[in-house]
Amino acid sequence: MSEPCNPHPHHDHEHGPGCGHQAVRHGDHVDYLHDDHLHHAHETDGVVHYDEHTIEVGATNPDGCNHKTVTCQASDHRHGPGCGHEAIPHGDHVDYLVDGRLHHPHGDHCDDHGPVTLV
Repeated sequence: MSEPCNPHPHHDHEHGPGCGHQAVRHGDHVDYLHDDHLHHAHETDGVVHYDEHTIEVGATNPDGCNHKTVTCQASDHRHGPGCGHEAIPHGDHVDYLVDGRLHHPHGDHCDDHGPVTLV
């Protein structure tokens, strides 16, 4: 998988096993969830930086209201900043990682935007 280079500015944390951030299998590589971004180590001209990646919309990870409503952990739980679930970029929006699946808040329910493989 080859995404265009999209460097995350001012990144001084080195991602890897044991870095404290959730690793996610993304195509043929591993990315790390950090500060609501999906980071991938990338080298250009001998310098390592971190690109921002996004889970692609497709058959495995659809977007929109797909009538696959999921029950969030509590009826009063609302996904959003500070909700306790990690934000993960998906297509042109943000979903929340719950038990290896992408939950997308939509009105009075959450849509299931499919699985991701946690490493």
